[in-house]
Amino acid sequence: MSNTEFFINLFQDSLWIILLIVSVIIIPSLLIGLIVAIFQAATSINEQTLSFLPRLIITLAVLILCSHWIVELLMDFFFNIINQLPHVLY
Repeated sequence: MSNTEFFINLFQDSLWIILLIVSVIIIPSLLIGLIVAIFQAATSINEQTLSFLPRLIITLAVLILCSHWIVELLMDFFFNIINQLPHVLY
């Protein structure tokens, strides 16, 4: 594998991992925000904390539940880079 291929693959893998991690954290928050917005529209309640607090709680819960998976994914990525580095340097 040439250096160019290595760095292109590294960049693609980096973007894919970023997309996975961000989507795991953001999508539940967006869904809860949508549910709360529908509830607020149906009941005519315009309280700002009602929309903020559930999203904060869900985001923190997802971070707590998925932190092991996120760290494992990042460590596998890092070890993969370290293992391929001697082939690129020579």
